[in-house]
Amino acid sequence: MELALLLCLTAAVSAGCLVPARWLPPLPNDKLMHFVAFGLLALLAVRIAQGSGQRAAALVIVFVIGLVIELLQNTVPGRKFCWRDLIANTAGIALAALIA
Repeated sequence: MELALLLCLTAAVSAGCLVPARWLPPLPNDKLMHFVAFGLLALLAVRIAQGSGQRAAALVIVFVIGLVIELLQNTVPGRKFCWRDLIANTAGIALAALIA
């Protein structure tokens, strides 16, 4: 069940990050949304990986997902790679690592 939730959340985050900019309303708290979304992904991934001892691998995978999404944004009209988004993603992942 948790794996299905993680996959659905990953798909939702990916879809939201990869739609053309003109389809989106103004997002005043964009960095907060990145922080929360990737923090939740990391928390769930760590919870799933906890029993197998793959906690660090789960965190790295969530980071790589964020990096790939940022790189793919260069192919989406009106979107581009943003270091600040990647930093917000990483901060959410780091907080999840501390509290999980």
